[in-house]
Amino acid sequence: MRKLALTLAALLAASPAFAHTGGFHTSGLIVGMAHPVVGADHVLAMLAVGLWSGYALPRHFWLGAAAFMAAMAAGAGLGFAGVGLPFVEAGITTSVVLFGILALVARPGQGAGITAASLAAIAVFASFHGLAHANEATGAALPYLAGFLAVTGALHLAGIALARGVARYGLAQRAMGGAIIASGVLLALA
Repeated sequence: MRKLALTLAALLAASPAFAHTGGFHTSGLIVGMAHPVVGADHVLAMLAVGLWSGYALPRHFWLGAAAFMAAMAAGAGLGFAGVGLPFVEAGITTSVVLFGILALVARPGQGAGITAASLAAIAVFASFHGLAHANEATGAALPYLAGFLAVTGALHLAGIALARGVARYGLAQRAMGGAIIASGVLLALA
């Protein structure tokens, strides 16, 4: 319990995640497409959501990506409307750890309640990602968002494909989930 409390404290004190440092030109389709693969926080979160979806929802693997992308777009809408939320960067960094935990413990047929709670958590934290990126968007914001969503979807698909490829190897699942968790903690401490 003490380790969990220390980890949560570190996450809440997190510095800005690598992709959200501000000051960058964030306008247009190409920049939107490049952005998700530049920040470790985004790559890790998207792969983890894809991994979770691939492990926990083999027949409905698209649900995790759909929940994330819809909530990220909604969060971007809030950002474009000028709505702000506290602890956005901490939420983004926390999402990496949380999504890593989901990937680590995911099981097919894990129960409707656990699946619904996992999808809700994915959506809540995805809104932080969308809000942060909308707050950074300048100029051609809608093409930026379209590019960002397209590559986000591709990263989800990569995670799903990876999960399906190693689904029968529990050690690989635990190793990937653990690596994402550890990376999220390192991001929080950076």
